[in-house]
Amino acid sequence: MFKFTKDCMTGIDMIDEEHRQLFEIINHLVDKLGSNKNDINQVEVEDYIQYFIEYGKNHFAHEEAWMEKHHDPELQRQRFSHQFFMNKMQSIDLMGLDDAEKRPITKDLLVYMIKWLYGHILNSDTLIGKVVHLSDSPVTRHNKESDKDELVYCEFLPKYHTGIEQIDKEHENLFAIINDIYKLIEDNYSDDKYDEVLGLLDRLEKYTQTHFAHEEEIMEKNNFPELDFQRNAHASFIERLSDRDMGEGMENPKEFLEGLLDFLYAWLGNHIMKHDMKIAQYTSL
Repeated sequence: MFKFTKDCMTGIDMIDEEHRQLFEIINHLVDKLGSNKNDINQVEVEDYIQYFIEYGKNHFAHEEAWMEKHHDPELQRQRFSHQFFMNKMQSIDLMGLDDAEKRPITKDLLVYMIKWLYGHILNSDTLIGKVVHLSDSPVTRHNKESDKDELVYCEFLPKYHTGIEQIDKEHENLFAIINDIYKLIEDNYSDDKYDEVLGLLDRLEKYTQTHFAHEEEIMEKNNFPELDFQRNAHASFIERLSDRDMGEGMENPKEFLEGLLDFLYAWLGNHIMKHDMKIAQYTSL
């Protein structure tokens, strides 16, 4: 049974209700496939696939319309992800297959649906309306080392403190790396800086992988019940970070890089507040 928990909620009633409906139909298909008495027949499989296609058309249209209305910067990426899902559903062909042949295809479809659904909702949809341009609201902070005032775009605020020293220090370093990259982009950006930015993004990915490994070790050691969820979320974040090469050759690579960093900052803050804060409840046992 795959539960639609508060962690999956966007705070937008229409979108949340449609997600809840999708969870219900997936659980219904899980029950069908798990039954030892009745095998799922081809007509039923085709019905499910058709449902997913029709659901995608309607739900994605609603989601994209909301994002367009609110000028959400993630709209283009969402459209790409939605189209990828639709292409997958429409490419499935069970014509002429018997039960033995179609059953593994149906199971693979289910695995894909579950992985895509959790990854997409938790790492994209829950950020609808929450991604802001870091360049819109930098703050001025005094740098003691240089004895100069500097603009800070990505700040590790007190609200992000989990109370676990190692995790908080590593989170602070992640925010600092994102801030360094953003400063490089905003300081008279030119195309010849792109390779330098990519180098810093490589550094960010390596440090993030190290941090996630440490975090997962702490969770495993303390029998944290959401370890599998955290691992999936971490993998999705790394996957998004790996998109950094997509901006090369674009008409406006600066805009692409800003959008990527805006998303990474929003994801990190949202993940800490909604998920990492729970870790302290178990490490204090």
